[in-house]
Amino acid sequence: MVPLPGRLLSCTAVRVLHNRFPHTERTHPSAPPTPAMKSNPIVALSEMQPDQEGDVFALLAAKEELTTKHGKPYFRVTFRDRRKEVSFPVWGDSPWAADCRDGWIPGRFYKLRATYRETQYGPQLDIRRIREATDADQTDGFDPTAFVPCSRFSPEAMFDELLALARERIDSAPLRSVVEELLLAHRPALLRAPAARQNHHAFAAGLLEHTLSVARTCVFLAEKYAEYYADMQPPLDRGLVVAGAILHDIGKLRELDAQVLETRYTAEGTLIGHMLQGRDMLRESPAFAALDAETRLRLEHLVVAHQRLPEWGSPKPPMTPEALLVHYADDIDAKYHMMYAILRDDTTAGPFTSRRNMLGQHVFRG
Repeated sequence: MVPLPGRLLSCTAVRVLHNRFPHTERTHPSAPPTPAMKSNPIVALSEMQPDQEGDVFALLAAKEELTTKHGKPYFRVTFRDRRKEVSFPVWGDSPWAADCRDGWIPGRFYKLRATYRETQYGPQLDIRRIREATDADQTDGFDPTAFVPCSRFSPEAMFDELLALARERIDSAPLRSVVEELLLAHRPALLRAPAARQNHHAFAAGLLEHTLSVARTCVFLAEKYAEYYADMQPPLDRGLVVAGAILHDIGKLRELDAQVLETRYTAEGTLIGHMLQGRDMLRESPAFAALDAETRLRLEHLVVAHQRLPEWGSPKPPMTPEALLVHYADDIDAKYHMMYAILRDDTTAGPFTSRRNMLGQHVFRG
C-alpha cells in the first residue's frame, strides 16, 4: 500500500514539580530521602489511575525547543510507553529548564516517580523523581522493547500461522520451498518489522500482521474465484496467489530501518523501493532457481505489480489474475487499518472526524 501523508498522536498534559538534587536523580522536596527508587510499585504509564503513585519507566520520545507567542523560549518534551504518549512544556524559568536542555536526551529511557492526577486542565503527572534508566533496572521489569508500539497479536503465533498457510495452501513443492525458505531465513526480522513508516501497521510486527491478513484474504479470494470461474484458461493458480500474498512486501525488510524513535527509509528503500528489492530477494533464494521459468516470471510479477500505480512505486500494473487478487487484498487491508486508526484516535467533536489524517478525508462516525 502506498504511504499517504498524515500523522495522529494523542498527547496528555503533564505538570512537573522540581527541586535540586544530585544530578543522577532529581527529587521533589516531599519525597523520602532515599537514594534509590525502589519503594513504590512499578506501573505502566498507560495504566496509571487517578491519584495513583508509582515508579514509571518511560521513553523520552521527543524534545522540541520552541517559543511562546511572546517570544519566550521553552521546551516541549514527550515521554511515552507502548500505549500512551505524554507531552508537556518545560518553561524557560522552570527549575527543570537546565536539566531538560543539557541532560534529557531523546531516544533514552527514564525512570520517574510520579502521581497521576485528573484536573480541570486535563490529566497531569506530578513527577517527584527522575533519572535515566540503567541495565540494572531490568530486575524491576525494565524492558526497552516495551516502549515500542507493537501489534495486538503475538508475533510468534502470527509467524507460525503464516508458515502453516504456506505449507497447507501451496500445492507446488518447489513454490512452497521458496516461501518457506524466505520466511524461515527472515523470521527474526519479521517478528519485529513494521509495515510502513507512519501509516498502516506502522508498529513492531506490523509487517507480519499485515502480511498474514492479506494472506488470509487471498486464501478466501483464490478459493472463491477458482470455483466461480472454473472454465478460465489458464486456470487461477491458487497456490501462486498465496505465495504472492506472503511475499508481496518481503522487500520492506530492506526498505525500512526501524529504530526506537522512528522508522526511516534506508538508502536502498528510497532509491529502489521495496518491490524491486523484493524481486531481488526472490532471485537470491536458492529455492527460487529451482522453479520453472514461467513460475519465476509470474511470482516476480506478483511482487513488482502489487501496488498497481506508477505514482505508488509500481513499475507495472497487475497483468495476471493472481496479481490482481493480491493487489486488492493488499490495498483493502492497508486502507481499512487506516480507517480503523482514524476512528480510534480522532478526538474531533461531531459526526465527522478531521480531514487531517493518513487518508486525507473526513470519516463519518455518526
